[in-house]
Amino acid sequence: MSVFKGSGVAIVTPMGNDGSVNYKALEELIEFQIKNGTDAIVVCGTTGEASTLNDDEQLECIRFAASVVNKRVPVIAGAGSNDSLHGVKLCKGSQKAGADALLLVTPYYNKCTQKGLIAHFKMMAASADIPVILYSVKSRTGLNIEPLTVYELSKVENITGIKEASADISQIAHIAELCGNCGFDLYSGNDDHIVPVLSLGGVGVISTTANVVPKEVHDIVMKFLAGDAEGSREIQFNINPLVRALFSEVNPIPVKAALNLMGFNAGGYRMPLCEMEATNLEKLKITMKDYGLI
Repeated sequence: MSVFKGSGVAIVTPMGNDGSVNYKALEELIEFQIKNGTDAIVVCGTTGEASTLNDDEQLECIRFAASVVNKRVPVIAGAGSNDSLHGVKLCKGSQKAGADALLLVTPYYNKCTQKGLIAHFKMMAASADIPVILYSVKSRTGLNIEPLTVYELSKVENITGIKEASADISQIAHIAELCGNCGFDLYSGNDDHIVPVLSLGGVGVISTTANVVPKEVHDIVMKFLAGDAEGSREIQFNINPLVRALFSEVNPIPVKAALNLMGFNAGGYRMPLCEMEATNLEKLKITMKDYGLI
């Protein structure tokens, strides 16, 4: 059974002026997402700056999000690590904190072989009794999950899907070919590739852009799944300029700036992330004005 179908927002982690997590602002963002049709809340992912949250902060964000959501939609917790034993700790802690599923990124920096990947993900999946979604994002981690590795991991009972952010449509097609008939869910990890991934049998997206336009991202998926490919494609083409603006610098720098421009208190960043370059910020403002967002 799918953890969700539709749009899962990779929600930002709002920060106060002192760099601490702003839980009041996080609650406001969660309510905005649910009100506008988002189908799952993904907390403490890449967009949520999990790499600069300590374990206590990360688990508290997950606990808080689960409490606010209160089972209205699934809460998916980023719990990946480049250290398998640390990942096990985060998986157990995330489940205890109320997560409905886990999002596990590939190991970064030290990396590993494909054989090591299989052992790594199996160890973490075995530590929890909730579904696991793999996360393949070579541009961030330097490590790809090869299609045959995905197929092997799809045999694990609680590994139920993958967020595919390789931007390699041939690879994604190969994964769909291998895993498409075994109840394994494929999610787009790139906001400009939602329709292409859906056309290969995907069931949704885990999206940064949904922070800003949640209804539109939800509608792209639901129109396609309802058989309205043309309507889905039209929305995809319409939001692509916004997607490009939101990825004009390293994620989540532009999306936090966008939310602040919209009146949400997303706050700043934890170093080494920093404020946007003035020229890119001006382009983002122009794009957002074109969409009526500010």
